[in-house]
Amino acid sequence: MHFLLKVPSAISLRAAPRKSLQLCSQSYTVSTSFSYEAIKQQYRPEVPEYFNFASDVLDRWTEIEKEGKKTKNPALWWVDGDGKEVKWSFEELGDLSRKVANVLSDACGLQRGDRVLLILPRIPEWWLVNVACLRTGNVLIPGTQQLTAKDILYRLQKSKAKCIITDDFVAPAVDSVGAECQSLKCKLLVSEGHREGWLNFKDLLKNAPSNHQCVTTKHHDPMAIYFTSGTTGSPKMTEHSHSSYGIGLTVSARYWLDLTHSDVTWSTSDTGWAKASWATISTWIQGACVFVHKMPQFNPITVFESLSRYPITVFCCPPTAYRMFVQHKLSSYTFKSLRHCVSGGEPINPNVMEEWKVQTGLDIYEGYGQTETVLICANFKGMKIKPGSMGKPSPTYDVKIIDENGNILSPGKEGDIAIRVKPTRPPFLFTCYTDDPEKTAATIRGDFYVTGDRGIMDEDGYYWFVGRSDDVITSAGYRIGPFEVESALIEHPAVVESAVVSSPDPIRGEVVKAFVVLTPDYVSRDPEEVMKELQDHVKKVTAPYKYPRKMEFVQELPKTVSGKIRRNELRQKEWRK
Repeated sequence: MHFLLKVPSAISLRAAPRKSLQLCSQSYTVSTSFSYEAIKQQYRPEVPEYFNFASDVLDRWTEIEKEGKKTKNPALWWVDGDGKEVKWSFEELGDLSRKVANVLSDACGLQRGDRVLLILPRIPEWWLVNVACLRTGNVLIPGTQQLTAKDILYRLQKSKAKCIITDDFVAPAVDSVGAECQSLKCKLLVSEGHREGWLNFKDLLKNAPSNHQCVTTKHHDPMAIYFTSGTTGSPKMTEHSHSSYGIGLTVSARYWLDLTHSDVTWSTSDTGWAKASWATISTWIQGACVFVHKMPQFNPITVFESLSRYPITVFCCPPTAYRMFVQHKLSSYTFKSLRHCVSGGEPINPNVMEEWKVQTGLDIYEGYGQTETVLICANFKGMKIKPGSMGKPSPTYDVKIIDENGNILSPGKEGDIAIRVKPTRPPFLFTCYTDDPEKTAATIRGDFYVTGDRGIMDEDGYYWFVGRSDDVITSAGYRIGPFEVESALIEHPAVVESAVVSSPDPIRGEVVKAFVVLTPDYVSRDPEEVMKELQDHVKKVTAPYKYPRKMEFVQELPKTVSGKIRRNELRQKEWRK
């Protein structure tokens, strides 16, 4: 089996006077007999000088579709939960996205390189705009609908976006700050109605021509800007090129998500997260179907019913969701088509993985990456899973654990998770923090890009997440990672979720404090008794020095708009007391 991006018996994506990426037109069956070492040794990505995901991948799948060389799986399958469905083939996706491209270029007057802020819920237009921006060369900036007016102002001013595309829900917030955004020239409303000062997306789409010539882009040209989740400060603008996702996510598509063109993939990611783009691009690399449920509010029952009703084969959601799922009895549901489950965004607790497998018979394959990267480490299909581990490094990168001087550490020693960028920077890493050369330069230590996460590599080459560098607690000389304590706590039936941070202590300097959300059965119990029970539990399941000496019971934990726990906010609260 050949693992290069240029696959034998492949057909050139398009006849053009330039070197082009090639795509396999035959069924690509991923086998659990794949050897991790073989994948790593044989993976040799080819990055052509020119690359555009719309013309070089999506349009090629349209050709393959027309030739009858792939299953009649749609490219996009959207449902709203009330009986309405949209199914687009790759050909239909192509035609509609060309119409949107003409709307952006003509009605909106956007030029290549202009930035577009896109804030839409899980509706088909989000995917159309994504592809259209590839065709026009506009730089897409996704945002979640949970953004406040202040958040939107920050993103518009910081990015100097020329255009914003959103719906009726967000438009009033945009109008409240629009006058302060000098670069904003066009506001496009996705709505059945109309709003003063806005162009109507649906009206323009109806009348737009479907013929459009995709721009020619070099592989390193900017494709998108993703604002980081802001777990440790103000969100940064992370710029990705056309190849960093369009080619760099091939490993995710084939060996982590285990996709073929007959699969139906469902990622519950919010459209404002980079993970939504990961899931979409990875799925379309393999010619598979992106399944979308509108689901305005996350609902475990809706998820269970959808997995039972639709032929979803590959499922991806964050650990928070899996923690909610295992609180339910799943025996009344049958996930007939589901064969592969993955998780990312934050570490997933081992007992959650175990309970999910008991109830569904399926393993959860954890993956680790950042807004700045593609997949860094993963439990790839066919690998032995060590619960609690992030798996092994993706062949996309040379991943190491390093010390404060950039030296590589031996197995078992905690350090910074880093990616080698010298002598050659990987093409599948973010290009820069836009307009911020100082912060970009600050990510480099010696020959490595430093992720800002702490970890350990064991003797078998598996990587274990300790915590964000700022989150690690030093108490009486002991270094304690919050994830291990949180994993111990969640094993107890009293705990829904928790966040562990440092808290000042006159003797030890700092101690472990846990903020805990209790299950309904424990909310009314004596807090002192519950705290003692949880402390004793942690002492039994992990090293006793790691137990939380302080504890506070809360109704909910502070989280970023992407659902990640803001431990820095809790930590700052403790140290301000």
